[in-house]
Amino acid sequence: MAGPEAVSAEAVLRELGLFELRCQGEDVPARLVELCLTHGLGPVALANELLAFVTSKDLGTQLSADGLDAFEHEVLARRGSRVPRKRNNRYGGFHDVHSLQELLDEEEEDELLDAYTTPSKTSQKRSNSTPENPRPKRTLSSRSPYALFSPNSFSPSITPSQKYAARSSRGEVVASFGSVQGPSWSGGGGRGCTPKLFGSPEENLTKSYKFMFQKALDVREVLSWRIEELGDALKSHHHLEDFAPVLLPAQEPVTVLGQIGCDSNGKLNAKSVVLEGDRERSSGGHVPLDLSELKEYSLFPGQIVALEGTNSTGKKMVVSKLYEGVPLPFHTPTEPAPEQRMVLVACGPYTTSDSIAYDPLADLVEVIGRDRPDVCLLFGPFLDAKHEQVENCQLLGSFTEVFKLCLKTIIEGTRSAGSQLVFVPSLRDVHHDYVYPQPPFLYPELPKDDKPRVHFVSDPCTLDVDGVVFGLTSTDLLFHMGAEEISSSSGISDRFTRILRNILTQRSYYPLYPPSEELNVDYESFYSYASLPVTPDVLVTPSELRYFVKDVLGCVCINPGRLTKGQVGGTYGRLYLQREDAKGERKSPCVAAQVVKI
Repeated sequence: MAGPEAVSAEAVLRELGLFELRCQGEDVPARLVELCLTHGLGPVALANELLAFVTSKDLGTQLSADGLDAFEHEVLARRGSRVPRKRNNRYGGFHDVHSLQELLDEEEEDELLDAYTTPSKTSQKRSNSTPENPRPKRTLSSRSPYALFSPNSFSPSITPSQKYAARSSRGEVVASFGSVQGPSWSGGGGRGCTPKLFGSPEENLTKSYKFMFQKALDVREVLSWRIEELGDALKSHHHLEDFAPVLLPAQEPVTVLGQIGCDSNGKLNAKSVVLEGDRERSSGGHVPLDLSELKEYSLFPGQIVALEGTNSTGKKMVVSKLYEGVPLPFHTPTEPAPEQRMVLVACGPYTTSDSIAYDPLADLVEVIGRDRPDVCLLFGPFLDAKHEQVENCQLLGSFTEVFKLCLKTIIEGTRSAGSQLVFVPSLRDVHHDYVYPQPPFLYPELPKDDKPRVHFVSDPCTLDVDGVVFGLTSTDLLFHMGAEEISSSSGISDRFTRILRNILTQRSYYPLYPPSEELNVDYESFYSYASLPVTPDVLVTPSELRYFVKDVLGCVCINPGRLTKGQVGGTYGRLYLQREDAKGERKSPCVAAQVVKI
């Protein structure tokens, strides 16, 4: 088993590259390695701490020697003094009845205070969260949302972001896939193209539902069903015999089925992995796993796996083989292949963090009018709950009013292009239901003439565009799973590819359990609406992490990035689809894809 990643300049720079952090000066990489060694940090931990520091201080993406000195003084020095300290014990190592009672009273006070505070601000059980929007230092005057939008034009009367207006390299292609004929992209303006939900209506979330009523038993039932379903797929694909109970002592190798878990309330590591057995064979028992004999693995909490190993005492299993997960088959459309389609993909926020002027959204509408894509997939947040003026309640109108004006601007601004619009909600949309799976937006004011080309779908959602299946989710699944996944590989392994492979083989839009603390999952609806019905042809997973386009197990996966990152411009994606009639070996219908700067 490979140990923790060695601290080297290459390893540190690779992790920083995921967050688009760059070094300014030749001595900076050596200084980064020195910080790792001095403070006992790995490359991943240092990258997370640095990202939190530069975003909170609004320092940009260039790391200088002076910036690292400030980072060490303000963050690492305090971290080092905070970690070893324990509760002040006036009684030394010995306790009597009175001192124990005082300790219990102190713990009760802490728990009482925690109960009256917001968990996202105070609870730091998992230190892997990264601020998604830097908090700007200046506060703008509050204005009515009606001053931000105009029905026919987009000319905000408030101060636009200076950094966004001064950005360079507009329209630069930063990631590519496939081959593109010619420099310009253009579509048919949605002519003859109608996106629709994949599958039957009852298989899709189309309206709001009651939540906050689930019981622990309901959650357990859903997890048990998932173990059984994926267990049957693994058994039939790998031609396995029946699975053994996980706690059964066995001198000979046996095959067991279960869900990966952690033996404590912390981050998973190679020494804390346990396998929670299924209910039918193992009665829900769990056994610690020894991974030392496995050369390659990629594990995360909630993953359903089939393992082969020995468990001589019944108390620990030495794993010798990990069976690969099995993705679902692709959809085979029966209708004839249409002409080439262009799809545009963009993810919010659609305004910079230092201004409520929707300049980036106006630029995106201009791009849609110029390129006339057939379908536009627009992911939330449209009014970001993490925007400073939203958090401080500086908008004089309601959140719903601002959101509806934003929608109106997009719909009217793209009317001449004729593009089909698909709106996907986000848990960061401040006016919408804060639950996963998330129901579609409600917009009863939609004009009758626009109804054929405007579609509101849920998060997550499986969409059919002329026989090409899209998997859509606005939840930052890459970030959530990347923070929890552990892996060992003999060669160079791409973390994004591993995570995407796990998503497809686990057959779920959110296979992580327990979920991230910022995600409220209703598991009854989760089982019905968050499972993959087929392996999608294209999987769109917007994330704070670096943009990319990859082919994973035959599925083209794209992270278009966000349209804005703090006070600067971000990226969006565009794809060409050209499906061929089913003859012989399957070819991906996505012939080209790019990620472009706004």
